[in-house]
Amino acid sequence: MPPRPSASGRAPSPQMIGFALSLIGRQHHGAPQDAAAAREEFARWRQTDARHESAALTALDYWRATAAGELQGSVARPERARAGRRRALQVLGLGAGLGTLVVGGRWVWRLPTEDFALRTERGRLLARELADGSKVHLAANTQATVRYFRDRREVTLAQGEIHCEVRRDASRPFTVSTEWGRVEVLGTVFSVRARAAGMRVAVAQGRVAVFAADHGAAVDASVVLVGGQAVAIDRNGLHAPSATRADSVAAWRDGWLVFEDTPLPDAIAQWNDYLARPIRLRDAGALASLRLSGSFPMRTPDAFMRNLPAMLAVTVERRDDAWVVGPRLARRAGE
Repeated sequence: MPPRPSASGRAPSPQMIGFALSLIGRQHHGAPQDAAAAREEFARWRQTDARHESAALTALDYWRATAAGELQGSVARPERARAGRRRALQVLGLGAGLGTLVVGGRWVWRLPTEDFALRTERGRLLARELADGSKVHLAANTQATVRYFRDRREVTLAQGEIHCEVRRDASRPFTVSTEWGRVEVLGTVFSVRARAAGMRVAVAQGRVAVFAADHGAAVDASVVLVGGQAVAIDRNGLHAPSATRADSVAAWRDGWLVFEDTPLPDAIAQWNDYLARPIRLRDAGALASLRLSGSFPMRTPDAFMRNLPAMLAVTVERRDDAWVVGPRLARRAGE
């Protein structure tokens, strides 16, 4: 199925066909308002140049040719993806013309335009600007995957904390997902932290919707946050939103760890992301009820550990390979 020649006899360029395909895809996969806008833009664009009309007809041919059900979901597994690619080549009649396949069909529309992993080790931070101008910052000991599609942008946070400055794009919603839930946003600045015990979302500016994963908790499943709010999700479900300082969101980018009524084990876990000598907990269950608030410079962990017993009812023992924090037992009368 070669490109259709225009009335002038000149074939449209692959870029023209690709642009036409993007408008067709937005009509089928975009939100209602964006789909309507894409239809209007497509109609106007076709009328401005004979080659545009040819590109539009070619793109429509590709779209219809790859509508077959056998191509849907062909990216689920590598073997099926390769088989689907061969079938797509046969349907499109392009043989070895892989370049043209890139701009053709519904199958290609469903493939990610970007797909990569981000990872930081202990004590390391990472800043990355994405193709749309959005920015992500990874705290230490963080693993995430970024996948951009033509109709959506997805980040999966496996562990750690990520700070996002999202460029607004109504046609491609931006989401961050963890095992505990999902954050949906159009344009804002926020951070998401995921650990074994739960997830926390904090918003510096803008609005986000937070959806809890179904862990069987009988609580509201979603909440909308605005700048200066935070919310936690754990095994008890979605908690009530709380206030947070906008300048404390992802303060680790500036060398500070900020805790706001944070359970001590969670605070210690955050410290451990940056320490060569880890902090270990003795009787973690007894420490779970202790909560820590304050701002602490990451460059002086020794000072934090020396002052911790003055802030909370704990003992701190410094060993060669670690600090050990345990509960401070109340003295009995007469001792």
